[in-house]
Amino acid sequence: MSIIETYKPQRPRLLLFHFLIVGMMLVLATGLAYRQLFRSGDYGERERLQNQRRVLVPGPRGNIYDRDGRLLVGNRSRFAVTLYLDELRGEFRTEYIEIVRSYRESETEGDITRSDRPSPGQLEQIARAQVVQRYLDQINRLLGRSEKVDLRDLNRHFQQQLLLPYILLDDLKPEEYARLIERLPVESPLQVYTSSTRFYPYASAAAHTLGYVGASEEVSVQDVPGEDLKTYAFKGTVGRDGLELRYDALLQGETGGTIYRVDPAGFRVNPPLEKRMPVQGHNLVTSLDIDLQLATEQAMKQFDNLKGAAVALDVHTGEVLVLASVPDYDLNAFSPRLSTAAAQDINDREAWTNRAIGGVYPPGSTFKLITTLAGLRSGRLTAAGSTAECGGTLRIGGRTFYCDKSAGGYAHHGVMALREAIAQSCDIFFYTYGLQIGPNLIAAEARRFHLDQPAGIDLPHETRRMLIPDPAWKQRVKDEAWFDGDTANMAIGQGFVGVTPLGMACLTASLARGETTTRPTLIHDPDRAPQHTEPIGLAPGQYAAVLDGMEGCTTRGTARILTANFLRIPGLRIAGKTGTAQTGPLNAIINIAWFVCFAPVDDPQIAVAVAIEGDRPGETYAGGRYAAPVAQAVLKAWFEKKQQGGAAPARLTAN
Repeated sequence: MSIIETYKPQRPRLLLFHFLIVGMMLVLATGLAYRQLFRSGDYGERERLQNQRRVLVPGPRGNIYDRDGRLLVGNRSRFAVTLYLDELRGEFRTEYIEIVRSYRESETEGDITRSDRPSPGQLEQIARAQVVQRYLDQINRLLGRSEKVDLRDLNRHFQQQLLLPYILLDDLKPEEYARLIERLPVESPLQVYTSSTRFYPYASAAAHTLGYVGASEEVSVQDVPGEDLKTYAFKGTVGRDGLELRYDALLQGETGGTIYRVDPAGFRVNPPLEKRMPVQGHNLVTSLDIDLQLATEQAMKQFDNLKGAAVALDVHTGEVLVLASVPDYDLNAFSPRLSTAAAQDINDREAWTNRAIGGVYPPGSTFKLITTLAGLRSGRLTAAGSTAECGGTLRIGGRTFYCDKSAGGYAHHGVMALREAIAQSCDIFFYTYGLQIGPNLIAAEARRFHLDQPAGIDLPHETRRMLIPDPAWKQRVKDEAWFDGDTANMAIGQGFVGVTPLGMACLTASLARGETTTRPTLIHDPDRAPQHTEPIGLAPGQYAAVLDGMEGCTTRGTARILTANFLRIPGLRIAGKTGTAQTGPLNAIINIAWFVCFAPVDDPQIAVAVAIEGDRPGETYAGGRYAAPVAQAVLKAWFEKKQQGGAAPARLTAN
């Protein structure tokens, strides 16, 4: 055997290298096994989050109806021309290549330099804009328009909302919609998208009560999977005022959703993985009667530039039949969005305020009903024996107080008893007995009827600024003593007293039932039980005297205009009370005309309160002249419906 055959070289470095390779392979295999067996769920979840997107579509809002089922607020179809950008990937790429080629040719020919060429990102934006403009030009030719693409809006949509259709034209007219539906190819990336927007059949009727909606980026999600996915959402709506705001949660529709796969560029891959359709929100049946509402507003708008409010309640249930405030606005102007010009017009006309629940006025002589109740309950006033001599003036604390200032001078009623004092609204009578009753008892009686508190109606923004003063309040707030002149003013609803039309309507409904509290509501319930609260606390004879004086107001007193041939409602007995008040600084006094009433006298069912603001210098705006005819319009519409035995078709004011 040769030396070469018996020699076996030892290579320890090579063996060490083999061991290292084997060890590294084992580590790699162990790592791969760990990730495949134990971490596969984590990586699958990451892949899902990267490759899937969720698109949310808000459900339509519920409808709002009047008590007889007439539609007050609904949804109308809104048509838009949309373009699905994720279907144009190939066209975007082709256009980009063509633009780049054109720039290179321009550089070769010396028309531009390389440094003048836009960046690749800018070229992509130009390519997208040119492709989209070509599609928009198709629509322009069909509709006879000349619309241009908004480059900034297109880029924002591409970057942030690629999976949503890009809106080329919004809010198409019905004839434009019909033309496009007929001529656009079914497979075209151009589609006519149909959504819903709020529609108000009666335009401005009950505008402050119904309220309006506004666009919202927030979309409520209930049971739509994919909450951890990147989500795109169509804009929803949210209630901004009135019933739309108060019952927004009820009216909101149920959001639908679709989950898509997307490619690495973020473009959609059809078909969707999962899809749930949106569902319309719950409907709302209000207590409003649109017939009465329209009659009220028509009566109020017969005077130019009139401001004021009117409220009508069901005496027994407190359901609101009418809640009117003028000036008002067309609710359709808010759908789909309120223009700057329309908003400025509303602002200039001071039409934003709901004067029925937000207007605070001195109640004038309608407050004499409170003074009467305080006097009868305290024994300082009797139904038959209390009289006062009215000579037109009364001296109180070094100041002369007058009775019923009018064009012919001052009223001289002569000897007045309670019934006639209410019917003729004799200030001297109520000055005289107001001083005997005292401010604390009058204030306590007003607070017993909750005139110092919000009525609690189911609307937002009801004011809390109403005021029933007394000596303690004046000392605390103004740091002044209370004088007899303050009591005299308070007794006739002047001075510091401030109430709302809704509060006076609740007082009138309570008085009609012989109770102290009426809780108003705007929700209709045909099975609602009558309200029963604290009794008014008068003996039958005392209560009859008050009602007799109030009915006398409409037959022979300050509201006798209601029994004139052109306003009389045959067969309907009305108990009412007029009032005239002044408010504001001496250089800008506003006159307020009031009228409150209920009917029928022998079976009260409806109560009404009307307050009208005057803006003419020297105009008295007497309640009987301005406010009573508005109440008459309400009562006439109500009585005619009762005679007919049901709801008559309401007259639309807008299509």
